[in-house]
Amino acid sequence: MTPAGGTTVQDHVALAEIELCGELIIAASAADEERLSQDRIDEVLMGFAR
Repeated sequence: MTPAGGTTVQDHVALAEIELCGELIIAASAADEERLSQDRIDEVLMGFAR
């Protein structure tokens, strides 16, 4: 939704956090184990940072 002035407002930090959460959700849904290990979480987050 755009403000009344017609410009879009983006919070780049919030958008990045949402993308990180999405990557973790995708990794968790594809995992065989019940929970992601700390190593797997680190792997997902480091892959996102590249």
